[in-house]
Amino acid sequence: MGSEPSDEPCGMAEAREAMVAKIRACGLLDPAVLAAMGRVRRHAFFPGGAPEPEIAYGDFPCAIGHDATISQPFIVAYMTHRLAIRPGDRVLEIGTGSGYQAAVLAALGARVWTQEIVPELAEHARGALEREGFGDVQVRCAGGCEGWREAAPFDAILVTCAPREVPPRLLDQLADGGRMILPCGPDVESQRLVFIRQRGFESTLEHDMPVRFVPMQ
Repeated sequence: MGSEPSDEPCGMAEAREAMVAKIRACGLLDPAVLAAMGRVRRHAFFPGGAPEPEIAYGDFPCAIGHDATISQPFIVAYMTHRLAIRPGDRVLEIGTGSGYQAAVLAALGARVWTQEIVPELAEHARGALEREGFGDVQVRCAGGCEGWREAAPFDAILVTCAPREVPPRLLDQLADGGRMILPCGPDVESQRLVFIRQRGFESTLEHDMPVRFVPMQ
């Protein structure tokens, strides 16, 4: 899935290859995720146009306006890997931002629903996804805590903004066997990734690495 444009600015393809090599060197060896990270053109998701290659593919988050960021590539790859996305999985993303994470999920063959509370970012992401060949991704402008009940249940939910605690309505929208990963914490300094697996009527919760995400609104 996704387009294979031949009109990339100079240096972008090489920078993307270096980004993937760095993710691999950090210990993430999932071949499907690495292939998706190598295929999705991160520079095409920056509002206002592509930055220099070292910024577009640097392993750090970048501000995209409206107090939002495009996430660090390693974190995108890691959260995606933890969800073990399979082709055809129904995936909900909360916090579309630039649309980059949604594109990575779609590149893995997932059916993606993504929602963003900032109208300007939702509109930008919709356009960027369309231009990059991911027009099947469903984008809407909405807050995160309520999820997307009309499209539930989901095989996986990925949240890129941090609530104080796990929103119960998101748990309700996980399918049996579903997985969710999200940053959680009362403030930026105390956030950790939380991984949840739903089995029947029970959820198992695992705390993971410390992270820094914008708060959920």
